[in-house]
Amino acid sequence: MAHPKRRHSTTRRDKRRTHYKVEAVTLATDSTTGEVHERHHAHVFEGNLFYRGKMIIEGYRPTV
Repeated sequence: MAHPKRRHSTTRRDKRRTHYKVEAVTLATDSTTGEVHERHHAHVFEGNLFYRGKMIIEGYRPTV
């Protein structure tokens, strides 16, 4: 494996890490249920699983 011959400064390290950012989750409102959920993800509303405004699974119970 490659090993650096000299130590990198903290400035060089921080410049390399500038692209690792935490982004806020994009939220959307379901047109059928009015539930606010994470975009492009299914969500549970009143025991049913919904995705893109359609009920996918009725009586949904998540497995642990």
